[in-house]
Amino acid sequence: MRHFIGCDAHKKYSLFVAVDEAGDTKPAVRVNHDRESYRTFLRGLTPRSSIAVETVGNWYWIVDEMQQAGHDPRLAHARKAKLMMGQLDKTDKLDARGLATMLRNGTLPEVWIPSREIRDQRELLRLRMTLVGMETRLKNRVHAILGKYAIRLDVQDVFSQKGRRLVLEHLENLPEETRQVVRQHLELLESTERQKKVTEQRLQTIVQQRDDVDLLKTLPGVGWILGTVIALEIGDIHRFNQAQSWPVMPEPYPVSTPVAVKLDMVESIRM
Repeated sequence: MRHFIGCDAHKKYSLFVAVDEAGDTKPAVRVNHDRESYRTFLRGLTPRSSIAVETVGNWYWIVDEMQQAGHDPRLAHARKAKLMMGQLDKTDKLDARGLATMLRNGTLPEVWIPSREIRDQRELLRLRMTLVGMETRLKNRVHAILGKYAIRLDVQDVFSQKGRRLVLEHLENLPEETRQVVRQHLELLESTERQKKVTEQRLQTIVQQRDDVDLLKTLPGVGWILGTVIALEIGDIHRFNQAQSWPVMPEPYPVSTPVAVKLDMVESIRM
């Protein structure tokens, strides 16, 4: 008899509950999150078992282990799954049984599981986003310190080569500790910029191997960074078996088209 399995995953353990075709629930099994225990448990399941897992923070390795054990992990949208289960008194067992039940009756709110390679490459994009955020915060801090002491530099970009040179020249106008803080901010900024450059070079290596990024770059306003983001987030476009859900772009409107009409067109695209 076929079994449908729900996995309520936590940081240190997972709770598994199986429901058979007749709707009978099997006893819950708790498995600690060490690789050997997890693999031993998965090997004991019926081959090619369907296992529902929520999109929790550590689902990457859990799904990998299930796939390597020859099972069929099904990733569930965590928020939608909770709403559909509608349980006021939440427990691990109820969550796992709810996932198994939705898997059995075909109502599991599934999301796509990207390949291990795509998930790995996405980390570069997330690293770049983090580094850009760090750059912005460091620059804002330097601007704030200079503003506190009314230091105005005759340059458009404070962080250009000329701007940084002027900042260093004006450090003598700052108190001792503040002067050191600005130096450290500039050093951190240079280090962050170097790391961002290395990350972008690694991303460009990936882009060179993807024809879909070149195609996306033909869209107005899409450069290689945004094209890479779109390509890696969408994955293989052929996983979409129909185009009905995609918005249809309106015909280009003339420059004289009223703003209200243009906004209506934009809203229609979003919908």
